Amino acid sequence: MRNIRIGDYLVEQGLITQEQLEKVLEAQREAQGTKRFGDVIVELGFLSETKFTQALAGKLKVAYVDLSTVDIDEEAVRKVPEALALKHTVIAINIQGRRLTVATDDPINFNILEDIKVSTGMDTVPVLATKTAIKKMIGKHYSMQNVDSVLEGVSALNPVEDEDDDGSKDRVDSAPIVKLATTIVENSFRADATDIHIEPFKTYTRIRIRVNGDLVELMNVANQVHNSLTTRLKLISGMNIAEKRVPQDGRFTQVVDGTTPLDVRVSSLPTVNGEKIVIRILSTGQIALRKITDLGMSDYNYRMFESMIKCPHGVMLVTGPTGSGKTTTLYAALGELAKPNVNVITVEDPVEKQIDGINQVQVNAKAGMTFAAALRSILRQDPDIVMIGEMRDSETAEIGIRAAITGHLVLSTLHTNDAASTIVRLVDMGIPPYMVASSLIGVIAQRLVKVLCPKCKTARMSTPDENKLMKLDHSVPIYESRGCPECNNTGYKGRTAIHEIIHCSAGISTLIADNASKEELEICAKKNGTKLLRENVSELVQQGVTSIDELVRVTYAV
Repeated sequence: MRNIRIGDYLVEQGLITQEQLEKVLEAQREAQGTKRFGDVIVELGFLSETKFTQALAGKLKVAYVDLSTVDIDEEAVRKVPEALALKHTVIAINIQGRRLTVATDDPINFNILEDIKVSTGMDTVPVLATKTAIKKMIGKHYSMQNVDSVLEGVSALNPVEDEDDDGSKDRVDSAPIVKLATTIVENSFRADATDIHIEPFKTYTRIRIRVNGDLVELMNVANQVHNSLTTRLKLISGMNIAEKRVPQDGRFTQVVDGTTPLDVRVSSLPTVNGEKIVIRILSTGQIALRKITDLGMSDYNYRMFESMIKCPHGVMLVTGPTGSGKTTTLYAALGELAKPNVNVITVEDPVEKQIDGINQVQVNAKAGMTFAAALRSILRQDPDIVMIGEMRDSETAEIGIRAAITGHLVLSTLHTNDAASTIVRLVDMGIPPYMVASSLIGVIAQRLVKVLCPKCKTARMSTPDENKLMKLDHSVPIYESRGCPECNNTGYKGRTAIHEIIHCSAGISTLIADNASKEELEICAKKNGTKLLRENVSELVQQGVTSIDELVRVTYAV
């Protein structure tokens, strides 16, 4: 093999240009040797981490492995101590006789391989994997080993006898409780959970996580440690640990797998058996804002959405039940609109994700900072774009509509079942129909549907009843969920959004001003090309993306 530098090799392979290579080398010089070539090229966005690692594997003639698809041998993992795995960012994945296969992102570093050889007494065979994947697997496999020992340590704590005890210093700082709290959040994040429920019962405490919209049991712990666990979580999230009789809210940040900073929101609620804690895992700093192209919209809906956010002023509403991804859609729209030459201000309760370049205001009802009060002040702050977390009452809605009429672009959410009923709801809230007609740009109704696991979904022909649901006159191939280790036997992997968009064109605006009913608005919108939620999810069922069960769950109406 020619002794060619990795940068020149990438240019030779056509993966980057000579100009990009120069930029990477310049950035590396500026970092004064603190950053490796691969880290810089990924940071600058010239190559993804996976693409770079695969290219490096090709150059070094070392096998590349995708750790998310490899069955990792737990016995092999145990051979390498956790401290050593973290120090060198390595994970053992397989044992064959005296040979230990180890995944690393630096296979030519002799010191790493020698350290592992000394520690394990085995010959080490390196394979190449991305640093992110290795860190994730270290966290996953070592923490699963640690859970039992953590629970044993926790069980050794003395039962808490005094219900009104405010959590003494030694109990709060006891290592097992600290580790248990950390482990629960880490394992939930790795399972792609959005929420964690810590629920006290008479004889035990149940911990469940919400994955793809469904609650799944993570673990049960002895009820004598419940007070210690809630005290720990309340302490780190800035709540009053002495107050157990009223609901409280707080938040904290936690770093998972050494790289991912999690923003976590915590809510406590007194129940008959103790305080129930619900932890909401918000999107991380690393994931950043979704682009509007990543919202899962069909090409047709995407074009309608794009034309709506180009409007310089007016109201755009996103609607749907709790947990349907409304805030994600609004943030994506803001990310597209927030340019250096515009002033964007949001009023939220709470601020779910902090975004660079946008002024975000937190509602605080106790201090008199309600949505309406905040909005009035904001309109004196010379905004171009205003985002209202939710139009909860007629006062907020009216200020929002008036702001739109006076030349601002207003984005907000409402809790309604579909796009047409949103327009009727605004009129019901006391907004004069002519004001709604002149200010509304459009309404996006959305839901989240679970995506079938590509590994285990099975095909069959649709039944006459299912054809009726999809409004078809003939049977078509559709897929249903089965369940496999890849999807934790749920049959589904991830979620995608379905959308129903009504663009308030001239015909719709006239109907709104005439105080039309929901049905009349829907008929006109369909003529204008609106695809209803049922039609969108029917398309996904026919494409094999989701199942008929999801169609019924999301759009069934009596």
